[in-house]
Amino acid sequence: MTTRTEGTDSGVRPGAARGIVVTGGGTGIGRATARAFAARGDRVLVVGRTATTLDATAEGHPGIRTLVADVTEPDAPDRIVETALGVLGRIDVLVNNAAAMGYRPLAALDRTEAERQLHTNLLAPVLLTRAALDPLAERSGTVVNIGSAGALGLRSWPDNGLYGAAKAGLDFLTRTWAVELAPRGIRVVGVAPGVTDVSAGPGPDADDPAYRDFLKGIAARTPSGRVGRPEEMAWWIVQLTRPEAEYANGTVVAVDGGLSLT
Repeated sequence: MTTRTEGTDSGVRPGAARGIVVTGGGTGIGRATARAFAARGDRVLVVGRTATTLDATAEGHPGIRTLVADVTEPDAPDRIVETALGVLGRIDVLVNNAAAMGYRPLAALDRTEAERQLHTNLLAPVLLTRAALDPLAERSGTVVNIGSAGALGLRSWPDNGLYGAAKAGLDFLTRTWAVELAPRGIRVVGVAPGVTDVSAGPGPDADDPAYRDFLKGIAARTPSGRVGRPEEMAWWIVQLTRPEAEYANGTVVAVDGGLSLT
């Protein structure tokens, strides 16, 4: 686990900038979220497994610090919290964004894959949030759990059931923690993104015909007529942590162009 502290201070008055932790911050929604917080003057620690992608997230954003870590490691929760307090001085917002997906039916699911998905998508947020409770309580902080619009309501998700089950479980934890932690001044909310085009960063290539066809198919089924962008998801995540949103607690906001309603 490596801490990288490139960049200089953001120029915000000492004590004025919030401390934000974003897991899975090297790509996609996590990257866009870290940059959106930094753009408003917050100081951000992005956590991920790959130094190069984290560095790309931080490039040009002096308010962002990076930590190379696997959220499933036994010591990860304490190390992430300790690092955040060391480089940010506080934790106002924790964004549980890191995720692991793997399409395969139940008959082809082995123990290793099941443990990988459940640990990353469900157990890691549980343990990290628990580790961050005291710093969050000191700041009347907010936890944002990133779920999935595909796991809302009574919909099924063939060949991706374990991922969907973990995300549905995270939504349940959002509602439960909102009640449990309210006496400590901590809010817990969720964002459930729909299919989001992350081809601008590492991962599926923008020129990959299969990926483009997938996005085109989803867009055709979506009432809004298109798929989402990482920056749109980041906007909602940031807004839910603003003081004006403090009466929202335990809610999970679907941002999917209406697809989960069809």
